[in-house]
Amino acid sequence: MRQQTGQISRFGTLKSLLQRFAFLALIGLTFALMLIGKADTVLLERARIAVTDAVTPLLRVMSEPASAIASTISNIRELGAIRTENAALREVNARLMQWQSLAQKLDSENRDLRQQLAVVPEPPSRFVTARVVADTGGAFAQSVIVNAGSGDGVAKGQVVMSGEGLVGRVMQVGVHSARVLLISDINSRLPVLVGESGTRAIMAGDNGARPRLLYLSAKTAVAPGDKVVTSGDADAFPVGLPVGRVARMGEGTVEVEPYMSSDKLQYVRIFDFGLANTVANTTSTLPAAARVSPAVVVPAGAAASAPAATPAAAPPAAATASAKPR
Repeated sequence: MRQQTGQISRFGTLKSLLQRFAFLALIGLTFALMLIGKADTVLLERARIAVTDAVTPLLRVMSEPASAIASTISNIRELGAIRTENAALREVNARLMQWQSLAQKLDSENRDLRQQLAVVPEPPSRFVTARVVADTGGAFAQSVIVNAGSGDGVAKGQVVMSGEGLVGRVMQVGVHSARVLLISDINSRLPVLVGESGTRAIMAGDNGARPRLLYLSAKTAVAPGDKVVTSGDADAFPVGLPVGRVARMGEGTVEVEPYMSSDKLQYVRIFDFGLANTVANTTSTLPAAARVSPAVVVPAGAAASAPAATPAAAPPAAATASAKPR
């Protein structure tokens, strides 16, 4: 009993000494490691690599359960999201099937009505795709140059569109290039229809980001967000090409936000809708009285003997009456 009591007292004394000098021992060990690291860096680096190699398999084994649990949780979340998305897609698919059946029915009715009314079909359209190679826009002009010309079937006056909407019209054509006048150019005037009511107006560019609508009646019900499409007037553009939306309404001004963005134009489509010439032959459309007749040279001797010319018959009143705007 006395020997056991003596051993316990010795262990208690040693334990108290270790607790008392443990902090100092750790400080001394730290300084010793620092000195060894300064004295022999190669030895310290080897020891560090050895410890890392020894601990890496243990860390890998410890991380595998955690990664497996995280992957399982992620899969469960994805399954829930897929189930919700699947239900939403089923609803969308059902609605699209209804719209498809309705569209097929309306298409059949439309063909029957066109045949009964003997409607002249629209001419087929064709297009070429071109890349925008230069942007010549500035403070006084808004146009771009594309790498397609007359050799590719491009002609002056053809319609240029992007994936979003109307871009402009071909203004100048070369053999392998063409210049496109944008709808935001100050020289651009575009007949459009606004809103569900189809109010007619003229969209005028001002070299800014938002063209303006002109010749809108004060009683016209136009609101921000209304769609703006081409009206087809003057046979310059087909009907219904998307242009933009009404962005802002101020005091007497209505601004349109175009669908196309001139800063993001990379590829455009140049359409030939088979429309009439955009620049008409003015000589053939002038009335007969307004056309210039070629001059007749009469010799001096023959002028005296020539009979007096009879005055031309006066045109009927209907022809001389001035045309009134509708």
